[in-house]
Amino acid sequence: MQFLENKVALITGGSKGIGFGIAEALMWQGIHVAITSRTKESVNEAVNKLKELCKGKAQVIGIKADVKNYKSQENAVKEVVEKFGKLDILVANAGLGYFAPIDELTLDQWNETIDTNLTGVFYSIKASVEELKKTKGYVITISSLAGANFFAGGAAYNASKFGVTGFSQAVMLDLRKYEIKVTTIMPGSVATHFNNHVPNGNDDWKIQKEDIGSMVVDLLRMNPRTLPSKIEVRPSIPPSN
Repeated sequence: MQFLENKVALITGGSKGIGFGIAEALMWQGIHVAITSRTKESVNEAVNKLKELCKGKAQVIGIKADVKNYKSQENAVKEVVEKFGKLDILVANAGLGYFAPIDELTLDQWNETIDTNLTGVFYSIKASVEELKKTKGYVITISSLAGANFFAGGAAYNASKFGVTGFSQAVMLDLRKYEIKVTTIMPGSVATHFNNHVPNGNDDWKIQKEDIGSMVVDLLRMNPRTLPSKIEVRPSIPPSN
């Protein structure tokens, strides 16, 4: 079992949803966390919530950063290393979704989806990889079951998540020689604010953000000889009608 206390994690899109759930779970393990968001207001609010929830178990900082901008990702990594001295874990989580049939999908929607969900993962890993080599670190990308199962209206989102899944598996093979581990998690329905949804009492059947957080902790604790490189995650029961 791996010792996690005082390791350092960078989580993109960590101000809410899955990213926030992962941040909270890691902090309870004594892992210092940096979360990013595109706005200073949202990241500061999330940092305050995490400090209140985790009660000094670990440190947390917030960084305004946009995964669509490579320099922004470089600066985020630099800020993490300046604060904590190293980077052990990258969670490439930031993502969004536009859903429309191809004749209605706009160019801007396509570009923002691909630039955020796919190119943003590339930028995050590219900006982090030299620091992760130093610590023999861990990269966790958040894909989706939509990265293996296509559906009508999902052209942009499917393309981005199919890309993340394939990209992550290739990167896993690239980085094994440095003893850097790479896992992609592919959740199904999660009770988050994704796609402007407001979590409510009807979401009890869905995966909860803390479930993904627990899964990340389990991965980090696993014996380093073993690598679950791709994990599909579904609700254990179907939604009630």
